[in-house]
Amino acid sequence: MTNQCKTPKPGAYRFTVDEQYNGLHLDHYLAAAHEAFSRSLAKRLIDIGGVHLAGRRMRRCSQTVSTGQGVEVFIDRQSLTPMKLDQKQILYQDQDLIVIDKPAGMATQPAPSRYQGTVYSELQNLLQEQKSRGQKPSIGMMQRLDLDTSGVMVFSIHKRAHKKMTEAFRGRDVDKVYWALVAGKPETKEGHFSSQLAKRRSTNLMVSVERGGKQADTLYRTLQSMDQASLVPRQMLHSRELSFNHPVTGEKMTFNAPLPNDFSYILKQLDVSLNGLEG
Repeated sequence: MTNQCKTPKPGAYRFTVDEQYNGLHLDHYLAAAHEAFSRSLAKRLIDIGGVHLAGRRMRRCSQTVSTGQGVEVFIDRQSLTPMKLDQKQILYQDQDLIVIDKPAGMATQPAPSRYQGTVYSELQNLLQEQKSRGQKPSIGMMQRLDLDTSGVMVFSIHKRAHKKMTEAFRGRDVDKVYWALVAGKPETKEGHFSSQLAKRRSTNLMVSVERGGKQADTLYRTLQSMDQASLVPRQMLHSRELSFNHPVTGEKMTFNAPLPNDFSYILKQLDVSLNGLEG
């Protein structure tokens, strides 16, 4: 098949290896199997973790394919250049916990379309560098933020902290403060939202359902109102503050993350003053 190097659309692509392609390297196979996949694109998709061979994520271009094997390629709408966490985004770390300031646009956990560039994979890389050779990082994930949501996240990084942190989040012993920029004005300056949340299998996202989900309660307070509205680059939702008791020492801990640049820019354009709110 002639490779015309068309850009593949986001979605799932599934193939079964024909006998004529038996023994090809995985990147060569993808280039031969579909006109939209060049070898360079196939390599990037494999590197990021979006290619699965016989049901397993495959990270080596040199892996050979065999007749009858299934190959799946998952492509999302994000950049194929993985995002990175750097030291500036680590708000706190000890032997039991790590607290980060998650950037908008970074997925929290791996999905079929990518492993590299997620918060989880970046923490693995970071902790692996810190540990002695041969030790595997132990990461407890009890909190998730959506792709476009920025701000404070905490992870347990020692087995002795996993259970207590999970119990704290399940038992609502963690105080979470979010800042959001919304269109329109709430009818009342302060209020309460109550809904039930459940995971949608097709997208792996949490959505509001009428029944059968987990109870979720949100208290809100309007900080400022304005007459304008603006179409922004993403949803303006920021995990501003997180408070909890340390799972080992019991010490009360509170962490704040500054507003990201795009959020601050939009507020500036709307002439919103943060005086007295950024403390």
